[in-house]
Amino acid sequence: MRTPRVTMETIARVAGVSVPTVSRVLNGRDGVSPATRERVEELLHDHGYRARPARSAPVALIDVVFPEFECAWETEQIRGIEAAASAAGVGIVVSSLRGGAPGTEQLLRRLRLGRTDGVILAAGSSTDAVRSALRSLNVPVVALDPAARVADDVPTVDAANFAGAHRATRHLLELGHRRIAMIAGAAELRCSQARLDGYRAALGSGGLVERGNFDHASGLAAGLRLLARDDRPTAIFASNDNMALGVYEAARQLGVAVPARLSVVGFDDVPNARWASPPLTTVRQPLRDMGHRAAGTLLALVRGEAVDTPHVEMTTDLIVRESTAPR
Repeated sequence: MRTPRVTMETIARVAGVSVPTVSRVLNGRDGVSPATRERVEELLHDHGYRARPARSAPVALIDVVFPEFECAWETEQIRGIEAAASAAGVGIVVSSLRGGAPGTEQLLRRLRLGRTDGVILAAGSSTDAVRSALRSLNVPVVALDPAARVADDVPTVDAANFAGAHRATRHLLELGHRRIAMIAGAAELRCSQARLDGYRAALGSGGLVERGNFDHASGLAAGLRLLARDDRPTAIFASNDNMALGVYEAARQLGVAVPARLSVVGFDDVPNARWASPPLTTVRQPLRDMGHRAAGTLLALVRGEAVDTPHVEMTTDLIVRESTAPR
């Protein structure tokens, strides 16, 4: 005998709530108490609710979601994702959650209509609303360089942030620098904390940390503060290339020559790093490879295949150019 299809009405009746309440849970909307949300999500899972029909056709489309587009960092990852998707004959839709709720609602609307086979959530795009909707709709998801900790059952692709920062700081120590400052990223981001931990582990003790926001302006502001100190550092490790190039501008404004009087190291190795003057020493994240791996993992999930290594940390490398020199 054919098993009756589980509907929102079914879940609402068992949970003792209204259909709109079940809909709000499915769509990750507010207005539902934590206890009710948890009960409805458990029932959705237990009853095998699927908002979309079971797969019978090849993978056609995946979504790639960024919190916003700011620099070549996103572009490099998109190139890797596009290469993997193109090889599999799969289309991609790239979007951002910039603007908050409107961007989130547009993504969730597309998910509700069943037009997306899977989602790559990059950096800080894994909001509570998006995660809740994906879980309720049974949409496969992979977290690429997640900004915060995600559930263990969500595959992740990340970079070796701690090791990269440790190597960058060791490089400056090996050049004879002892007053080494760091411009760290936002404290709530996993990569920021890992890079800060790597810097502190290499330095052993001491150190001087300023905070930035992974953009040129915050790197410039932090660089000006550091270079105005009486005990001015002889080297600065910035937590990404944008902030490192902001330090370049701070040094230019104050007449501090790089690398003769100040060594600078960045993180990421975006194209601008090698075009800077002088070319920037930086920690290379394999951004394209990370995107390619995330897309490959997602395609496997969508096809129902097992993922042998759900949590991948990809190797970072120090690329020594002309922005660092002996003290």
